[in-house]
Amino acid sequence: MPCPRQLLNLIQTSLATLEKTCAGAGLRIPDLNEPFTPSSEAFRADPVAAYAANTVAAAALQLAAVLTPPHISLYHVVGGHYRSTAVRVCHESHVTEILREAGPQGLHVKDIAAKNGQDPVKLGRFLRFLAVNHVYREVSPDVFANTRISSMLDTLKPSAEVIADPEHKFDNTIGLSGLVGHHLDESFKASAYTWETLADPQTGHSGEPTATPFCRAFARNETVWQFYGRPEEKYRQRRFDAAMLGVQALQIADAIFEAYDWKELAPNSVIVDVGGGVGTSAFPLAKELPTLNLVIQDLPNVVEEGQKLWATKLPEALSSGRVKFESHDFFKPQPKRDVSVFLLKQILHDWSDEYSAKILKRLREAANAKTKLILVETIISYACRQPSSDDDKRIPGAVPIEAPEPLLANFGAVCEMGFHGDMTMLVLYNGQERTFHHLQRLLRETGWAMKVIRRNQRDSTFLQGIETVPI
Repeated sequence: MPCPRQLLNLIQTSLATLEKTCAGAGLRIPDLNEPFTPSSEAFRADPVAAYAANTVAAAALQLAAVLTPPHISLYHVVGGHYRSTAVRVCHESHVTEILREAGPQGLHVKDIAAKNGQDPVKLGRFLRFLAVNHVYREVSPDVFANTRISSMLDTLKPSAEVIADPEHKFDNTIGLSGLVGHHLDESFKASAYTWETLADPQTGHSGEPTATPFCRAFARNETVWQFYGRPEEKYRQRRFDAAMLGVQALQIADAIFEAYDWKELAPNSVIVDVGGGVGTSAFPLAKELPTLNLVIQDLPNVVEEGQKLWATKLPEALSSGRVKFESHDFFKPQPKRDVSVFLLKQILHDWSDEYSAKILKRLREAANAKTKLILVETIISYACRQPSSDDDKRIPGAVPIEAPEPLLANFGAVCEMGFHGDMTMLVLYNGQERTFHHLQRLLRETGWAMKVIRRNQRDSTFLQGIETVPI
């Protein structure tokens, strides 16, 4: 068992590496009390700096786990729903936008409440609770300001605008705020019914997409997608569409290009983005590779929103025909055509193995000998060292970059985003994120073989590009 001194030494040596790397590149380590900006994360573009930063953070968290009284550590987990509640109160009442306009000196809770109509005493309690977790900062008694963390909730719109029209708060934003709203609404409410769903003999072992905590929480015998298709759920659907842009924003800007070498495709090659939503993954491909043809498939209500989005953002791609939207159910046979690449970005994680197998088999039926299937998925890492067989070694990228001893191999909670995604998939869809060996087995059983896993060296913990070929 590692002693605190080992962890402290690891923090010191890794921090020295981080500082040296940042100094050499003319970059600096972010300030917690300054708003988040993409440039504040520039240091992570260097794999050495990113690895050092993750190591420092993982060691600090492990050291805290050793030294913090265990009942406090336990209740940090047990009371997680209270933190979620506090964030939702502040998010829905537009606190971050109000504090952004107030500046670093902050604003008294009475003045915040005067703008958003909340009870100042209750709002102050939520803000103070979040401040002890560095989400917001109490500058002086009852005066609060944003931090680097709370600023990520910001739509960057004027507070008066979002207060007056909350229905369209997430429209025309980068989507991060919408992603938070989605998780604090549908996902949060569904999670409260997880145990009841697991304990029910009719749903506990089911892989059906209607046997979910979400269905129980919202009293609907339908999938999330069917739920969003209801006219009365237009707001939630728009927010979800914004949330998918937010997922894109969480990733490195050129992540789709690191998933596969798209430039190796011949001109006029056809890429089918299966379940491509409003086409967020296809945007960079269409912009950078104009000689390729892209078909974006999804359900009719999503296709309609996608066409509207592209008509404003990249109208030439639609008018020229090099990008097409197509209504399609991926459980049904694919249209007959010569496809070079089927792209599945964060699709399989929405479904249980039973349903994922159906999707993969349909694509295998439509594939020719040269068709490739590119998956962009989170590969869940083990919390222990991953054993590596000879079979694994034949697949480049099969074994992830692991943290140095004595840390958890997967950097622990520093790389928790994939595990958050796994829980989200469970409560909403009966889906899951999968380990390497689980995904490899699923692919083999449906006629596909892994060829290579492309792990983004700047961020190997969230989404990976998985190139597969027909068996």
